Amino acid sequence: MIMQASKVSHPFIGKGKKIESTVRKAIFDFSLLEETSSLAVALSGGKDSICLLLMLKAIIGKGFKKVNLSAIHIDGDFSCGASFEKEFLQSFCDEIDVKLYFKEQKNTLKDFNCYSCSRKRRRLIFDIAKENDIDTIAFGHHRDDNIETLLLNLFHIGDFAAMLPKIKFQKFDKTIIRPLIYVSEKDIIAFAKQNEILKTFCKCPLGQKSKRNDVKKIIKDIERDFPNIKSNLSKASFLYGSKKALRCK
Repeated sequence: MIMQASKVSHPFIGKGKKIESTVRKAIFDFSLLEETSSLAVALSGGKDSICLLLMLKAIIGKGFKKVNLSAIHIDGDFSCGASFEKEFLQSFCDEIDVKLYFKEQKNTLKDFNCYSCSRKRRRLIFDIAKENDIDTIAFGHHRDDNIETLLLNLFHIGDFAAMLPKIKFQKFDKTIIRPLIYVSEKDIIAFAKQNEILKTFCKCPLGQKSKRNDVKKIIKDIERDFPNIKSNLSKASFLYGSKKALRCK
């Protein structure tokens, strides 16, 4: 069943209420909207970005200052994380009164990897933001993404560096924020099921074979003996990992 925005009413209940509270805490703790006048969500169409857009739509102007909210979707043959058609995303954004900007990305398997794809997609998002006077882009990276990044950096380059909740890119004069940084993927999945958000599958041929997916499996194995590993790694990422990431940026 495909989700309709009308099914996700605010105030949220269940997991939605918990996620909203957690997102509000992240916005407050890291001053995510402090210098923002126009904000766009990088909308893949997957559960994370849809959840983020719904939360920001409910939160902005209610306890935090009012800013212009829109969404940016980059489509392509190997779109990472989701496979929704543009028509569905357009209908979804229209229903919640959010403007959607759309651009297509062409990739081939030649010299194709996660890093180059991510950089290209981010550059396209920055281009759209510049064309439309958007100063801040919100990405749907959650707590699990953060701790996976922490371990990937530790395993591959020996750096205890996690994601930053807020990054200013001077070269592009744009800021990236991650309002879901405290939110567990488990809670987002529960929210998606509760609100009948359609499960999508990654179209990228490298997705299921990525090192990030390997790290997910490692964490799952360790979690059997250390059930608090995710919350502890998340805590450590903000105590130590974010400072390291800031120096490496």
